[in-house]
Amino acid sequence: MRRLDISHVTDYRFSAPVSLQPHRLLLRPRENHNVRIESLVLEIRPSHTLQWKRDALDNSVAVVSFPEPSDRLRIAGRVVIQHYEDNPFDFLLDNYAVIHPFDYADEDGIELAPFLQSVYPADREAVRRWLDGLGLPQPVQTFTLLDRMNREIADRFEYRMREEPGVQPPGQTLSQNSGSCRDFAALFMESCRHLGLASRFVSGYLFTFDTDAGNASTHAWAEVYLPGAGWKGFDPTSGEVTGNRHIAVAVARRAEAVPPVAGSYLGQPGQRPLLSVAVRVSALAG
Repeated sequence: MRRLDISHVTDYRFSAPVSLQPHRLLLRPRENHNVRIESLVLEIRPSHTLQWKRDALDNSVAVVSFPEPSDRLRIAGRVVIQHYEDNPFDFLLDNYAVIHPFDYADEDGIELAPFLQSVYPADREAVRRWLDGLGLPQPVQTFTLLDRMNREIADRFEYRMREEPGVQPPGQTLSQNSGSCRDFAALFMESCRHLGLASRFVSGYLFTFDTDAGNASTHAWAEVYLPGAGWKGFDPTSGEVTGNRHIAVAVARRAEAVPPVAGSYLGQPGQRPLLSVAVRVSALAG
């Protein structure tokens, strides 16, 4: 078991007071049999009202409303979790899913249909050519296929931290041979869907020993639904199967759908805030 302390501070400063519209926060990790939250503190300025809810994919969402104008918005979240997924390879697939290609069972297929639909249909041909270039035989072991795709993206593409919002289409990632973690996740997901494997986007955090010193940021990867195992995480930025270094906060069918902080404001024309974001993930004694 690994205990982790996660701090995430977002600070907006405006040159004059603005009317802050409701903001949507995705900062609470997803709890399950492998992850338990010990404590969570959310400090928000200015004065506000807060309502917690669950969205359609069971993400914990905090909706924050602000009654008065302000020249600053500060959102500071701190959470301590226990992460028990020490062996990410401790799973077995149902017999019918061990070899790819396969068809999901009817009852699963209905639920998984949205996660099988392409998000970037214009890039379908580019994704197909990339997959063909891997030279994998058919049929092939399902895990071998996913592991190879995951490692190929990590090994062959140049990682770039992009500050601009949004996600690069897979075709652009392939043509530029580079991208951010969310771009690599989008390519991996689109490749899975091309192969008939249900996949979804995951936003969250990644622990490394460097992050103890404050050198951390949000992270993104993908999950694939594998019969018998459930949703299994693959991180194409590192080429890893996700384990207790990865802390999932939110999942979505589309990569753009789950930013940690989303909202708007009404202010003077041309007014833009100064933004700072600080993330830290630290290991605690067990």
